Amino acid sequence: MKVRRSNRLVDMTHYFMEHPRQLVSLKFFGERYGAAKSSISEDLSIVRKTFHNMGVGRLTTLPGAAGGAEFTPGYSQERAAELISQLEDAVNDKSRLLPGGYVYLSDLLGRPDILRSVGQLIATQYEDTKVDVVMTVETKGIPIAQSVAMYLNKPFVIVRNSSHITEGSTVSVNYVSGSSNRIKKMELSRRTLSEGANVVVVDDFIKGGGTINGMYSLIKEFGAHLVGSTVFAEGQFTGDRLVKDCTSLIKVHATDAANSAIEVGPGNYMEKVFNQKEQ
Repeated sequence: MKVRRSNRLVDMTHYFMEHPRQLVSLKFFGERYGAAKSSISEDLSIVRKTFHNMGVGRLTTLPGAAGGAEFTPGYSQERAAELISQLEDAVNDKSRLLPGGYVYLSDLLGRPDILRSVGQLIATQYEDTKVDVVMTVETKGIPIAQSVAMYLNKPFVIVRNSSHITEGSTVSVNYVSGSSNRIKKMELSRRTLSEGANVVVVDDFIKGGGTINGMYSLIKEFGAHLVGSTVFAEGQFTGDRLVKDCTSLIKVHATDAANSAIEVGPGNYMEKVFNQKEQ
């Protein structure tokens, strides 16, 4: 049964957004809608222009018998700046300030709309980079990693603070907590990461950088490669941070626990991803 163009465009757009970074053949759409390849090509041109104009990603078409179309979700510079500004406003609340200069984020990172936006924003940073797996540490980084992995269409792995019998044999490393200078241990199942894998590290918060540096050590133990690291929020830290090249969406510029004051601004995401110097 043939499907009208208006209906094809709606269904095609939905399909691409549900199957990011996956090559879909023209034959598949032709059989799905009972339409000729020439009609499908015209539809793809409309969808491609719409994605570009709305700043939600790019649709790439590959010619030939083995070709097709692939949707890479991503944020335009304008949409990225707007989202980061919204995140600043959401976090800039003195009631979120916790002892030690930490910020309460669990409610925000439990909201599906924010997780979808943050996941796509972080995935945009690595859209042109070969990524095999997304890594995070239990527990607050898990929903972010899951969202990023969905938009990159790659698996994610969870580093544990202690071994679980269901994980099988594990690799463990000791690391120094950047904020407390205490020695801690983290573990990762041997089955979750292959030698030579390209890894993106994500987490909810960075202060001294000890936890993320520990994940760097684990990646080396597996013989894998670090692609980059991105966090939702960067906290203020005096001294030498153990991680030097981490991307942050927002930054807690100043905290005053005594007066319950907090000031939040943009992180270095825009500068690193869009090469836009903050004014």
